[in-house]
Amino acid sequence: MTDNTEQLFPRPLFGGNVENLPSSLVPARANMEGEHITLEPIDPARHANDLYEASHTTEEGRAIWTYLPEGPWPDREAYTAHVRACAGSQDRIFYALRPKPDGPASGQASFMDMHPGNGVIEIGYIWFAPAMQRTRAATEALYLMLDHAMTNLRYRRMQWRCNALNAKSRAAARRLGFRYEGTHYNHLIFKGLNRDTAWYSILDDEWPDVKKRLEAWLSPDNFNSTGQARKSLSEMMQSRPPSERA
Repeated sequence: MTDNTEQLFPRPLFGGNVENLPSSLVPARANMEGEHITLEPIDPARHANDLYEASHTTEEGRAIWTYLPEGPWPDREAYTAHVRACAGSQDRIFYALRPKPDGPASGQASFMDMHPGNGVIEIGYIWFAPAMQRTRAATEALYLMLDHAMTNLRYRRMQWRCNALNAKSRAAARRLGFRYEGTHYNHLIFKGLNRDTAWYSILDDEWPDVKKRLEAWLSPDNFNSTGQARKSLSEMMQSRPPSERA
């Protein structure tokens, strides 16, 4: 995917006073509950086996790691050591994603690149088991993280960064209401390969509208008796006027 597939939304530069200061709080390592998903602070004893099964025991599962900076791991013990490192991280807050009512942990996400005083935060290191991809639970998990940071903690900027070649991640960002900001070329080296990084964001003055659209899509009224969405979230986000960041 190249940059000409996405429209940049320039925003006037602003050097004035910040009237609505962020809370300066860091998200807590606590459960977040939705209708279809629970986000649990990652715990090797509770989650490592489920997450290994979801992401290492099939070719489709192992493909999850293609664009992530690490993985897959050679065996269960090595992966468990990685989950232990995630649980003990001081600069990222990792969650295991457990579909309701009683499913196994089937994915992972984290708050990262946190600058609480400036109100800047990112959700990243996201993956979903194949069976959880493109589900209401997956979308709700990311909505809960967005809402916690932007509504409860009053962050000013939510970031999304991904490998510019990762078409699925770029589509997911747009679907969730993120705006494309540009690409940093030769940005990183992962697994010996160059990574050009695509940057996206949701800003505090954009969040109320994005939140409304996400909640409308997640509403039970938007799903038929077979669980199919009546309206596409991508189309709902595309209808946002470009003037919001112009």
